[in-house]
Amino acid sequence: MKLLGYYNGEFGPLDEMRVPMNDRVCYFGDGVYDATYSRNYKIFTLQEHIDRFYNSAGLLGICVPQSKEELKAILNEMLAKMDTGENFVYWQITRGTGIRNHVFPESDVKPNLWIVIRPVDVQPLDKKLKLITLEDTRFLHCNIKTLNLLPSVIASQKAKQAGADESILYRRELGRDRVTECAHSNCHIIKDGVFITAPTDHLILPGIARAHLIKACKALNIPVDETPYTLDDVFAADEVLVSSAGSFGCAAYEVDGKPVGGKAPEILAKLHAYLMAEFLEETKA
Repeated sequence: MKLLGYYNGEFGPLDEMRVPMNDRVCYFGDGVYDATYSRNYKIFTLQEHIDRFYNSAGLLGICVPQSKEELKAILNEMLAKMDTGENFVYWQITRGTGIRNHVFPESDVKPNLWIVIRPVDVQPLDKKLKLITLEDTRFLHCNIKTLNLLPSVIASQKAKQAGADESILYRRELGRDRVTECAHSNCHIIKDGVFITAPTDHLILPGIARAHLIKACKALNIPVDETPYTLDDVFAADEVLVSSAGSFGCAAYEVDGKPVGGKAPEILAKLHAYLMAEFLEETKA
């Protein structure tokens, strides 16, 4: 299949799938999700994404009916039905189906599992990004990968309207603009040979690609500093990087119309080579 959908054991072409109106995702976005990419019909960093998925569900009090191994088996089974091995693999769990009510439904209501798979290639690491900055107006549980993404949708749309690839989000703290992350990515900088990234507190999602960037830095003896940094630091950085499941660490060339980065190409080259080698090795045929 070219576009595959799955809902509680039923699957088929994505445009033919139907879900109940009373699924709580429709009213409240009451659920969590995760996603990664596949190559050669092998899902990249699947265990790490599964672990984060179950952690997010647990933080919202949602009990995933399947075990981790069962869910991995379902994802791989669905992936095998695709016409190509290079795909975006997305899954989510919602609290269940019931008449609209803000409080949780009764305990006998079972969560609903969704899967969507579509052909997509990972983003080339040599692509240079244009970014804008926006105030971070999201709620204070950004460490949970919930389905409540409206602020990120708005930020992504503003980036598109500005002809940019992503939005860097910031929060005003103690008179300074602390960078949190991007609309749908993590954000990092390199300064004086040090890789700097925001700490994994409640203001950012603990990105899997972020963790692999840190792993790469440690393997390459690049110092890592996991402390808050500001917009001023972004404009003064040697490099500005954006990472996500489909973009392991692309560098920016412009933020808010001002040139940035381009001052540590040798570090970028080492990181990109390490990350791509890791991806190719884990997803080799």
